[in-house]
Amino acid sequence: MDIPDLVQQELGDEEIQAGVTLGDEDAVCFTRTRTLVYRGEGLLSDEKVETYPFDFERLTISTGRRKTKFTLVYTDQKREFGVPGSRADAVLERLIEGTLRGSTVIGAEESVTGVFRFSELTLVVTDNRLLKHLGNVTWDNDFESYEFDAVTGLEFEEGSVATAIVLGVNDRPERIKAPSEQAPAVRKTLQEALFAFHEVSSLADLNAKVASKPEAEPDDNDGLGLESGIDPLVSDGEDEASDQPAEPDPTTDTTTSAPDRGPGEPSPHSGDSGDIAALEQQVARLTAAIERQNERIEAQEETIKTLINELRQGR
Repeated sequence: MDIPDLVQQELGDEEIQAGVTLGDEDAVCFTRTRTLVYRGEGLLSDEKVETYPFDFERLTISTGRRKTKFTLVYTDQKREFGVPGSRADAVLERLIEGTLRGSTVIGAEESVTGVFRFSELTLVVTDNRLLKHLGNVTWDNDFESYEFDAVTGLEFEEGSVATAIVLGVNDRPERIKAPSEQAPAVRKTLQEALFAFHEVSSLADLNAKVASKPEAEPDDNDGLGLESGIDPLVSDGEDEASDQPAEPDPTTDTTTSAPDRGPGEPSPHSGDSGDIAALEQQVARLTAAIERQNERIEAQEETIKTLINELRQGR
């Protein structure tokens, strides 16, 4: 495409990166920062160049029988220009690419390979990602991005009216419906971009390469078993204390009559106070052991709950 002199004058230090001819002498040229719409001299108009920077906030498209109108909304104004309907898709791709690159959504060397509009859904395919925008405008800042390096699967479910694109992203399916008449073009563009990114040549190869690998089952001996790191409910020392037979109750009289005592022999009840003190000490020891045992049980219950949660999470 020949660059008109008036466009060359408008460029300044910039270079034209892409262009779309509109018929006759008219053309749309794209630089790194803006769109230049050139209109050749006609019977009712003079030759002119209009400039549309890429920093617009919203892009709306109106499609007529023969012409398509692009409306660009900036912070302080709204501007528009029209192109023949047959050139609209090419102009739209370069407009979207310019605004995405200018806002650093895509990289400096990343290219838009396809833009598809279905009613209130716009899909943008680039070298590295799929972008989805919902709304009655063609584009603004409210969009979703699915990076190709996070893709874990791709399927197409064909129906009589629409085809569902099922894109796995980090093992979560994202379902996008495309009208059946446009679905083949979407499928071809998306597959070619993904195949090139992942260096494969077929859908089967792509799914085999990007599918998540199953995690290894935990080894019973790798420290994650329920018995690992859990103390027995009762320690060895406490087992011995618990297994010792209880001393007989000194207050229980097992005889029917007391034996005769000689003069100066102590009363059989003189040692009761000492036996009671020993019994109290034993009861205190057993009580402390039971309390420690209860604390260990509570700690083990918390440990078991933690292990169960971690096992459920696949750790």
